[in-house]
Amino acid sequence: MKGSRGSYCFENFSLNAVDRRLKRDGAPVELNARYLDALALLVREAGGLVSKDRFLDEVWRGVPVTDEALTQCIKTLRRALGDDATRPRFIETVPKHGYRFVAAVESKESESPSAPDASGRWRDVLLLGGAGTIGAGVAGMMGGLAYGLAAASEMGSVSVLLVLLWLTIAAAVAGGAGVSFGIAAADQRGLWSVAGGALGGLLVGASAKLLGVDAFNLLLGQSPGDITGAAEGAVLGGAAGLGTWLASRARSLRLGIGVAALAGALAGIAIPLLGGRVMGGSLDQLARSFPDSRLSLDPIGGLFGEIGFGPIARAVTGGLEGALFAAGIAGAMMLAARRLRENGSGGGT
Repeated sequence: MKGSRGSYCFENFSLNAVDRRLKRDGAPVELNARYLDALALLVREAGGLVSKDRFLDEVWRGVPVTDEALTQCIKTLRRALGDDATRPRFIETVPKHGYRFVAAVESKESESPSAPDASGRWRDVLLLGGAGTIGAGVAGMMGGLAYGLAAASEMGSVSVLLVLLWLTIAAAVAGGAGVSFGIAAADQRGLWSVAGGALGGLLVGASAKLLGVDAFNLLLGQSPGDITGAAEGAVLGGAAGLGTWLASRARSLRLGIGVAALAGALAGIAIPLLGGRVMGGSLDQLARSFPDSRLSLDPIGGLFGEIGFGPIARAVTGGLEGALFAAGIAGAMMLAARRLRENGSGGGT
């Protein structure tokens, strides 16, 4: 737990932040890891205002949570301390700003502070990153169904649907893994989540494009052209990171997913407008690079009165892809964070 060292006494309670124990009259009081971290932060700053942002940064360490999570934490602490919100002896609410510990606290520094629990931190990274990867895979499945049905409607072939479905799922899982683990490893502290997502997307996008171009050149002796790559991956990854960070501040899961979807949609629209390609544009580029290909996304362009997969179709499908991708990652990571919170994810993460 960041900066928590020594022992504290207040009324008939004692809190040892090193051994991570709260006692009342010498008897242990059970609190999960995060709630103990929150109490230690309040006690350590006794008399001073602890803002909501400080709780998110120092207790949840950027793990996406809603305001209700902090409210539930404070309620649990008050229950454990026998406190009353209307006449607080320990924890006072400062409306719209945070909380203050109002009891007199006596502190004593510990001679041998404990080291941070790195294993708990990396368990959280693995769980959050894995959840985001699954969420991206679900988004890819939805996008693959849309593209597959559009292509199959013209070709009348179920195999086209299946191929596009698995192709988009694989691409989404690969990209989602890079972005999600980038966000989680960046500890989701403010805009660091944007940088983590962008870096993860850039690395996956660059690797996928390099391997894809080389594979086509090696097997078919022809380049597929300018398919999606590092730049597009960085933009989408950064948008997903921003969306996940904003979602963690939302008051509900539904609102958080909506905010993330909006961030992803804006990025997905911007990419084709700036000359880049996301999945739909890359599929169309592949089809046009190989004249004998059976793949065609022209029916999607027809929905917008275009001949072929034109700029409107690329922008609209790019926005939908970005929205699904960012929403899938943010929603899955928020659900995983809720599980961590409910289990009191140990290790002081």
